[in-house]
Amino acid sequence: MNRPDYIPSLDGLRGVAALLVVQAHVGLIFPGASVHVTTMGSEAVGLFFALSGFLMAHLYGSRPVTKENVLDFLVSRFARIYPVYLAAVLLVAMLSGIPNLDFVQPIMGGMDFVRHVFLLGSSGVFWSIPPEIQFYLLFPILWLCLARPHRYSGVIVGFAVVIVVDGLLELPGPGIMLVSKLPYFLFGALAGAMHSYWDRWTPSALTGIFTLFLLAVFFAYRHLAPGFSPEFWSLQSAVAAAVIVALVARQPPIAANVLAAAPIRFLGTISFSLYLFHVPIMFLVHRTFETVMPEPALIAVALFVAVGGAWFLHETIEVPSRRLLVGLWQQHRWRVTARDSSAERIERAILDLQETEKRLLSGATSATAGADRAVIQDNGDETRSA
Repeated sequence: MNRPDYIPSLDGLRGVAALLVVQAHVGLIFPGASVHVTTMGSEAVGLFFALSGFLMAHLYGSRPVTKENVLDFLVSRFARIYPVYLAAVLLVAMLSGIPNLDFVQPIMGGMDFVRHVFLLGSSGVFWSIPPEIQFYLLFPILWLCLARPHRYSGVIVGFAVVIVVDGLLELPGPGIMLVSKLPYFLFGALAGAMHSYWDRWTPSALTGIFTLFLLAVFFAYRHLAPGFSPEFWSLQSAVAAAVIVALVARQPPIAANVLAAAPIRFLGTISFSLYLFHVPIMFLVHRTFETVMPEPALIAVALFVAVGGAWFLHETIEVPSRRLLVGLWQQHRWRVTARDSSAERIERAILDLQETEKRLLSGATSATAGADRAVIQDNGDETRSA
């Protein structure tokens, strides 16, 4: 990718987070490995939220807040998320309905399925998708604040109050409502808005080492010092996630060499499909081959198949559906724009004719010499208008 707004290290950061979500569910599917696996899934999802806020502000914050741009944003985000999410929901619902299969994260019954279809479900990894969509719906308001902070200072104060209340009440993290995850999105968006102001700063190799160290501490601190902070979802974690994303986005040496490496970026590219489908894929591999190979080998095969399956689904569902929906929207948007432009041209022509008629009538009541000159001038104006 060579887009000017593309930051390779962020793709790698997304890949690391996706891989840690997969690692967190290994013990769920392979009970024998559960005692040996340290889970960091909450940290990875929190980093996803901060990264999402950063990218929205970075990609859209400097653009004019117009009806067309907002609709483009909403359609692009919906096309990016919903089709492949719906495919994952359908797969899990199908597996949940197979007798004696005992799928590990089932969607139970028709009502639960409908809840998931309408982005109100919380089975397995699906709990994190509703807050993401809710943030997309909220982002146009935040977009206005980024574009005209003085005009919308009251709204900015309102966001700050929500963050403070969130911290004081210690709202729980997992769940389908945005409120308790809002600090991650907002701090990430703040980092994204500030990113362009740091262009004069060239990070050193020492900054890169510090970035990797901070990333490792972010994922491991609860397990290295469990008495220090047993809960992850907090304002401190939200700030830390935003700082990590901001540092990674500057692509400091050493950290960029690691996170922008091709294999890590590949995981980032397929991260959403990997996030949605890794549990059913690994579950099916486990049920199919559990009697023919030892568990360590089975885990390795399941991880390999999960990555391969995610790549296949990314290429066959995620990318084509996004292109199709965005393409259909662009065609519709073009027609609307063309209609508006034609109407504007017609209205402008009518106004020009009315103005010319006024000048001609005014010239008819003037002196003869003046009238002659006015008529000549008006004829010339009318010719130019035509």
